Amino acid sequence: MPLYEYACTLCNHTLEALQKMSDTPLTHCPACNKEGLQKLVSAAGFQLKGSGWYVTDFKNKETPKKPDTPATPAEKKETTTS
Repeated sequence: MPLYEYACTLCNHTLEALQKMSDTPLTHCPACNKEGLQKLVSAAGFQLKGSGWYVTDFKNKETPKKPDTPATPAEKKETTTS
């Protein structure tokens, strides 16, 4: 279950609530006992780890080198043997 942050627009009280995504947002502030809570937008406090995630798969790897390209026909020197 995600942890949501709320702030009261009337008294500036902040709180965190562990709720299901399907739960209705809280509106009642426990500090001032009024209907002034609003859900805040905050950054997630976790990092995905393990194989298959971009941050771990490609973070420290060097970019692959291109293979040597063959010379074009104009660049090739033809040698004749006598």
